[in-house]
Amino acid sequence: MNVLLGGFVIFATFVTLCNASCSFMPNERFPGDSTRECTDLKGNKHPINSKWQTDNCERCTCYETEIICCTLIATPVGYDKNKCQRIFKKEECKYIVVEKKNPKKTCPIDQWIL
Repeated sequence: MNVLLGGFVIFATFVTLCNASCSFMPNERFPGDSTRECTDLKGNKHPINSKWQTDNCERCTCYETEIICCTLIATPVGYDKNKCQRIFKKEECKYIVVEKKNPKKTCPIDQWIL
């Protein structure tokens, strides 16, 4: 039974990671260009194989040929929408779900999406 449960947890984690929302941007390189860096959409330069977090709650990685950015935000979808509301905390890149009548009390969440 424990093996079956462990296998399910690993499978669920894998599915969640595979569903992450990512964007790909080519790393523009020109003939004779020997720089080993990427330039992001804001014009900031990052060394090859480096990682950084954007103001939009994305984790980006610079590769030789591209920049890949994936969202860090998990969105709660499995909660009582009549009783509760979700609130986005930008400084923490996360949602919380609280009761509409008592925002100091959190609500249970049973499903998230990336």
